[in-house]
Amino acid sequence: MCDDAHGIGRRALFVTGAAAALTLGSVSFAAADDQGQETRTVRGTLPPGSPDFVYVPVEVPQGVREIKVSYTYEKPTVPAGTQGNALDIGIFDQHGTELGGRGFRGWSGGARTEFFIRADDATPGYLPGPVREGTWHIALGPYTVAPQGLAYELTITLTYGEPGTTAPPVYPPSRARGRGRAWYRGDCHLHSWYSDGRRTPAEIAALARAAGLDFINSSDHNTHSAHAHWADQAGDDLLIMLGEEVTTRNGHVVALGTDPGTFVDWRYRARDNRFGRFASRIRRAGGLVVPAHPHATCVGCGWKFGFGEADAVEVWNGPYTPDDEVTLAEWDNLLVAYVREGRAGGRVWLPAMGNSDAHRDPDVVGSPQTVVLADDLTREAVQEGIRAGRSYIAESKNISLTFTATSDRGRHAGIGERLEVDPDTPVTVRLEISGAPRCTARIITDQGTLLTSDPLPVSGSGVVEWRTTPAYAAYTRAELRHETAAGTVPGALAALTNPIFLGRWGG
Repeated sequence: MCDDAHGIGRRALFVTGAAAALTLGSVSFAAADDQGQETRTVRGTLPPGSPDFVYVPVEVPQGVREIKVSYTYEKPTVPAGTQGNALDIGIFDQHGTELGGRGFRGWSGGARTEFFIRADDATPGYLPGPVREGTWHIALGPYTVAPQGLAYELTITLTYGEPGTTAPPVYPPSRARGRGRAWYRGDCHLHSWYSDGRRTPAEIAALARAAGLDFINSSDHNTHSAHAHWADQAGDDLLIMLGEEVTTRNGHVVALGTDPGTFVDWRYRARDNRFGRFASRIRRAGGLVVPAHPHATCVGCGWKFGFGEADAVEVWNGPYTPDDEVTLAEWDNLLVAYVREGRAGGRVWLPAMGNSDAHRDPDVVGSPQTVVLADDLTREAVQEGIRAGRSYIAESKNISLTFTATSDRGRHAGIGERLEVDPDTPVTVRLEISGAPRCTARIITDQGTLLTSDPLPVSGSGVVEWRTTPAYAAYTRAELRHETAAGTVPGALAALTNPIFLGRWGG
């Protein structure tokens, strides 16, 4: 065993067009016997204010069958209210660490203390394939650093020998047996053991079916390694789309329904002006750009990139909490801005989504779920329904909604559509509900909440109607709320619709 000290003095600081990165001195290996192993240990300390990413170059010789890395780091006690140490890890191969380049081979964040890669297998979160000669880079992500600094130790082991064979990946089909144009239920933000989840794809698929879902989207943090492990879980009754939760230091975004094998880089902040490039990468790969939990309170979760590149926004993430209420209010303000500026101002309205973000027990897959009107149960049709806002969010399969706007002359529009009638034309808004016992319905417009119903009966079914004109309400949307516990504070959401727009405004 060989010890190498990597302190603050042995470094090269460079800026790659993304966040500043720190590259330490190289770790070298000499080729050993065909079946031998070599191990190196690297120790160092990162100070507070370290760059987002610290790279440890590893010179990999010919004839390596497997690379294995383990790490530990100190977690000293810190004062209340002070961030302690948290260190993420991943690896890039001989193709390098260029932003958006070909070198990515895996990322486990802080979910694992060790990983391996070889041609025929790899730790979940990492991509199997040959361990080729060249300079590899272990990527350390000092997520938070305690005032005492972050002392770490890396152990790198190379095993020599025949490399084995890499099996070609098999991906799930892009369609399932649908019901033609119909409402389909889905959960597009889910985590497996290929990142920081604790469930296998098989367990997630079983829970999705039990939740009444028709489609799901794989969205592990900063890795697409799960893509090749979903094919045998798909079926005529379940469409499985592939994606990634792109987890930056300035917010998270779900890449929804990208082409199989698509990797989206995450190593940038809002100030780096790189998000537009990677939003375009998602769309070129056939996916949607969906900012996730924009006001979540976890470190690095707050959304800082704006919504100009978004195709939809996740306003409801897992159990309904105060940060979801803030996101809901922000989304409603975006709708008001849209009706004020309209298409003449080049603004496109932003549909809302809800997803479970389920990681492990007791997280409930399919709570909430997005219910989408799609032409069929295919990736493209579901995405088009989401992009068009022909959808509503429900806390479970038990809740079903119908929401329409109809003029006196019989013209009508549904969720995500526009009823193009004159400003003074009377319009009837109708909300039909099932599966929401004791919930209260609210009709909301650009003027605010204009109708609140009595609680629904214990049967959970009911109808709410409201009369208006486009001159009074430029859009209308509906919410179902659980019974409130105190005064006029709204209860948790049970369901939420995207809006119906009223009138001929906007060009």
